[in-house]
Amino acid sequence: QVQLVESGGGSVQAGGSLRLSCKPSEPIYHRYCMGWFRQAPGREREGVATILIGDMITYYIDAVKGRFTISRDMENNMLYLQMNRLEVKDTAMYYCAALTRSGNLACGTAPRSYNAWGQGTQVTVSS
Repeated sequence: QVQLVESGGGSVQAGGSLRLSCKPSEPIYHRYCMGWFRQAPGREREGVATILIGDMITYYIDAVKGRFTISRDMENNMLYLQMNRLEVKDTAMYYCAALTRSGNLACGTAPRSYNAWGQGTQVTVSS
């Protein structure tokens, strides 16, 4: 089972930026899915952005489109989430996740579809 380690969370004022990083313990293969999810207190975990490895097809929920960018560094086996123009409502624990099964043609945002998870990194946005 691949292990995922996130970093890069922190506290920032509204309008600021953060970049989250995720390091898998094993190679991530073609047409695996990777994604960033978040969970705020009292709320369900939700998918924020996903990427289809190899094809690099990305998906974002409406709430973050135009502000967040998911990217993959193949050479260093890293996944990133660049978060710009952060809003208070973006405050949550952010998790990196992977679906370690090949043959995917698209990557959804349902948490139950992903079989590997990091421990999470906290993002706090203040007004």
